[in-house]
Amino acid sequence: MDIGNMMKMTMAWNTFQKNHPKFPAFCQAVLNKGVRVDSIIEIAVTTPEGERIETNLKVKQGDLDLLNSLKNK
Repeated sequence: MDIGNMMKMTMAWNTFQKNHPKFPAFCQAVLNKGVRVDSIIEIAVTTPEGERIETNLKVKQGDLDLLNSLKNK
């Protein structure tokens, strides 16, 4: 990645943090606790019209292995 793209990503991340100040703290709390096998991750999106779309997944060892391999790249 060139320096220009890195600066754009940094600026975009800073803007995201300003717009959503609780989200980075939430992510840090999750990292500190650790996601373990049999943890459940829930995701929900509510559209401007009020429609709610949601799902969840139960974490398996293979999921953790994938995340660790991505983290180490």
